[in-house]
Amino acid sequence: MTDDIILKVEGLKTWFDTPKGTVKSVDGVDLELKRGEILGLVGESGSGKSITGFSILGLIDKPGRVVEGRIDYRGEDLRAAGPKRLRALRGDRIAMIFQDPMMTLNPVLKIGTQMIETVRAHRKVSRAEARARALAALAKVGIPHPEERIDAYPHEFSGGMRQRVAIAIALLHEPDLIIADEPTTALDVTIQSQILAEMQKLSQEMGLAMIWISHDLGVVAALAQKIAVMYAGRIVEHGPTAQVLDRPRHPYTRGLIDSTPMANRRGEPLRQIPGAAPPPLGRPEGCPFRPRCPRASAECLHEPSESGTDNHGWRCFHPMEVVA
Repeated sequence: MTDDIILKVEGLKTWFDTPKGTVKSVDGVDLELKRGEILGLVGESGSGKSITGFSILGLIDKPGRVVEGRIDYRGEDLRAAGPKRLRALRGDRIAMIFQDPMMTLNPVLKIGTQMIETVRAHRKVSRAEARARALAALAKVGIPHPEERIDAYPHEFSGGMRQRVAIAIALLHEPDLIIADEPTTALDVTIQSQILAEMQKLSQEMGLAMIWISHDLGVVAALAQKIAVMYAGRIVEHGPTAQVLDRPRHPYTRGLIDSTPMANRRGEPLRQIPGAAPPPLGRPEGCPFRPRCPRASAECLHEPSESGTDNHGWRCFHPMEVVA
C-alpha cells in the first residue's frame, strides 16, 4: 500500500444475527480512498451505507459483527486492532460526522468544554492551548465570533451552526479521514451549500480524505470526485463521479438519476424505480436488484461478477448502453 492510500476496504461483510435469521447489512464491500479524495457513497435508505461507515470505525455493537474482510488504514488492519488502539484512532486520525449533530454534542455542556475535552483526550496540552485549537477549528468552519460562541450551549445554536460545530470537532486533530453520515440532510439548501463548499475547501487544503454518505445525488455530484452506488449491502457501480452520473451502466444507478428532479424536465412527472428495496431478511436470489429491474432475465438469478475497468466498474449481466 502506497503512502497516498489512506483507506482500503476489501470484502467487508457485516451481519446481524436476529431470532428470525441473519441480516447481511454489508455483504462484500470494496473501497479505496487516497489522500485528498472525497468518495460519495450513495443509495436508498437501508442499503448499508451507514453500517459500512460504522464498520470501518469499529462501532458495530452486538448482535452485529464484522464477519469477513479487511479494513486497512494506511497499511494497518483495523480489524486486528484492539479496543485501546481503536479509541486512539477514533476522533484523532479517523473522525465521524453524524447526521444529527446532537449525537456528537452534549446538551448540558458548553461547546468549549466539549471541544477542549476532545483535544485533551488525544493530546497532552494545557487547557489554554486546547481552547486556542478549538477557537481555530470554529473559525475554520465559519462560526462567527468564535471567542463568544465557544462559551455557548448547543441549544443556543441553529441547526446549521450545530452541524458546523460537529464538523469543527471532527477537524480538531486534522485527521487523515472523515466519515460523514448524511450530515447536511436536515439543513436548508443555503446552509447545505455553504457547508459543502467549506468541506471541499478543507479537503483540498488539508489533504483530507472523506467518505460522504448520502442518498442525494445532487450533493455528491457537487462534492465528490468518486462515487460508489450501494444497493442491498453491495456496491453495484463505482467510478469517477462525472463518468458514473453521465454514463451509468447499472440500471439501479440509472434509476436513481432518473428519479432526481432536473431543470430540463420541468413539468414532467418524476420517474420512479418500481417496487421497493428488499427487506433485510428477504434478499432475492442472484442479483438483489432483479425484482425491480426492467432488464432482468433468467441469467440474473445468478450472482453477477464485476465488469468494466479499475476506473469504472459495475455488477450487472445487462448493463445500460453508453450513449455517445
